[in-house]
Amino acid sequence: MILNHIWGLYAHPKDEWTEIDNRHENMMYGLSHILLVALIPAICGYYAAAHIGWSIGAGDPIKITEQSALLLAMSMYVAIIGGVFLLAYLIQWMAITFDSKPTFTQCIELAAYAATPVLMVGVAALYPVLWFVALAGCAAIAYSVYLLYSGIPIMMHIPEEKGFIYSSSVVTVGLVLLVCVLAGTAILWTNFGFIPEFAH
Repeated sequence: MILNHIWGLYAHPKDEWTEIDNRHENMMYGLSHILLVALIPAICGYYAAAHIGWSIGAGDPIKITEQSALLLAMSMYVAIIGGVFLLAYLIQWMAITFDSKPTFTQCIELAAYAATPVLMVGVAALYPVLWFVALAGCAAIAYSVYLLYSGIPIMMHIPEEKGFIYSSSVVTVGLVLLVCVLAGTAILWTNFGFIPEFAH
């Protein structure tokens, strides 16, 4: 069923959101979705960093040791899960302003499925060339934003006009959250000695 939802969100997003809204699986279902899909960027990022090497410019690819790459992948995985939960909480918190009273399970579903394109584009890391990954990432973010705009009115049971403003608020908060996660990761790595060890 998880894979069916993923396909539906790409093939016919509005119909799929309606189906997700009608079913409202339990919390474990939404949680298992995000736990599974979040493995994609973590595993691909690990393999690219430790075994392929990132191409930044014209020089040789840059690799880090397997231990550093594993620590980075694990940190990324935890940060993704935490970020989705925080986004779900903020979606529920903002819902009051827009006359909606979703359950936390609904908010987890919305956050998890809307984040799916950004997580699935993690496979782009298997071709670790900076411009390619950046381009793929921008396309994935754009589609995730579209999923939010199409999904919020359906999942939150509000008119499309309110849904547009609500979605814009969620997108703004989501982008701020993404920047905070990236900045927080950088601070942790530099201040707590988790500096990656480069492979020679």
